[in-house]
Amino acid sequence: MKVVVCIKQVPDTAGGVQFNADGTLNRAAMLAIMNPDDKAGLEAALRLKDQYGAEVTVLTMGLPKAQDILIEAMAMGADKAILITDRVLGGADTWATSSTIAAGLRKLDYDIIITGRQAIDGDTAQVGPQIAEHLGLPVISYCQELKIDGDSVICQRQFEDRYHVVKAKMPCLVTALSELNEPRYMTPGGIFDAVDKEITVWGRADLDTLEDCNMGLAGSPTKIAKASDKVKAGEGEKVALDPDEAVKYLMGKLDEKHII
Repeated sequence: MKVVVCIKQVPDTAGGVQFNADGTLNRAAMLAIMNPDDKAGLEAALRLKDQYGAEVTVLTMGLPKAQDILIEAMAMGADKAILITDRVLGGADTWATSSTIAAGLRKLDYDIIITGRQAIDGDTAQVGPQIAEHLGLPVISYCQELKIDGDSVICQRQFEDRYHVVKAKMPCLVTALSELNEPRYMTPGGIFDAVDKEITVWGRADLDTLEDCNMGLAGSPTKIAKASDKVKAGEGEKVALDPDEAVKYLMGKLDEKHII
């Protein structure tokens, strides 16, 4: 079994974010971590390695410093690592990103592709399903439990206050929730081994199936009109009611927003 996990280096939002003049994130100026949903997806792949002897490859697209999370992934137990990096790929939205990653995946053999549900720097949850669409694969999103049944993957797919049980034949793509599992820590031996492992680096020239019109900022149909790290809170609503009417009012609002 061959499993490819797509991971992303994201800004540690606890330390604040910074923007470039064009509205894109200034990633080079911020502390970075492995995206939490992606780390849960990596742990799922490593458990398949523990159980079935699967070969686990991690792949990321980003700046050269994104190799840090690849080293972390190999220290956790991944077998191989690939970094897609090129100046012309910068500024990509979800469409350009998924097109580029799909072009890289076409060069690999895989039974399962695992991505995180979404990245904490964009929160779109689009890239995983878009990759599946580019590659013509079935996709199970919002996975909170993953099992293997012969040549198929069975997932519990989170859905509001319940879950769906979805089965897909391999090859397929799964997007993982952070609730899927508790990722393991790196081990001292794993860290030493990871430092000695070679990271495969691909640039634009290595992605034969990627069209110029679908890459980088120029190939991104999404345009940022304005970006800010401050979210203004709503003014709210004030009402003066007696206790009985107040209870009815609150219950009505909770029902209106489908909380109850």
